[in-house]
Amino acid sequence: MPRARQTLGKYRIEKRLAVGPRASVYRAYDTIHGTWVALKIADPAVISEAFLEDFRREARLSVKMEHPNVLPIQNACFLDGLFVIAMPLGHETLADRMTRRMSTRLALDFTRQALAALAHAHSRNIIHCDVKPDNFILFDDNRLKLTDFGFSKVMVRPGQKGSGSGTVGYLAPEQALGRPMFQSDVFALSLMIYELFSGSLPEWPFQWPPPGYSRIRGKLRPKVLRWLRKGMEYKPQARYRNAVAMERAFDEIPLKLVARRG
Repeated sequence: MPRARQTLGKYRIEKRLAVGPRASVYRAYDTIHGTWVALKIADPAVISEAFLEDFRREARLSVKMEHPNVLPIQNACFLDGLFVIAMPLGHETLADRMTRRMSTRLALDFTRQALAALAHAHSRNIIHCDVKPDNFILFDDNRLKLTDFGFSKVMVRPGQKGSGSGTVGYLAPEQALGRPMFQSDVFALSLMIYELFSGSLPEWPFQWPPPGYSRIRGKLRPKVLRWLRKGMEYKPQARYRNAVAMERAFDEIPLKLVARRG
């Protein structure tokens, strides 16, 4: 894998930002455009044609989803035998931001942006399959952008079989069995939103109320808690049918019935 100061095409590697089972992300400098970028580089040690197809899919899906809350891909190509995806460089992940104190107002803003991003993907018939705080990147003015569509599936028909890939902790039960659906993303996003406000990630068997309920109840009003609980239902048919419906339901809640305090 690349080292600091190494050059890949027009990109000069500065440092590694994150390591995953399939790829690593690096901070790099685009020597042509004079800008900093994030480079996602597939690990050659585990590379295969199926593996590369996931990366190609990520690049293709990104082109289809131009949206203020979806991270665009600037370039995708082979450089020195490595498959590289170049993206705008953000400040940190939502997971990083969640380690510090956050106002209810800001958490609500992040909730709306995350909903908008996932609803846009679902409106394009795309199931993300790996919704989690690490896959939301923060930019200037607290702009949140959804990234990492490598596991994503294009929904062709209801009940189609697919990968059980995703991240343990945010994985919906039916997705773990290889049946990802729009409701699986709704489940993962609902867990993430609950964690955003409570500081606790609900765990199996996802019984209500989860740990941290007293904290979240002190911030959000009952109508929002009922909205969130529906997204976290164990059975997919009991959840919102997709993020579009979930976003619409949230927008229909009057502002005075959303938060108890800022």
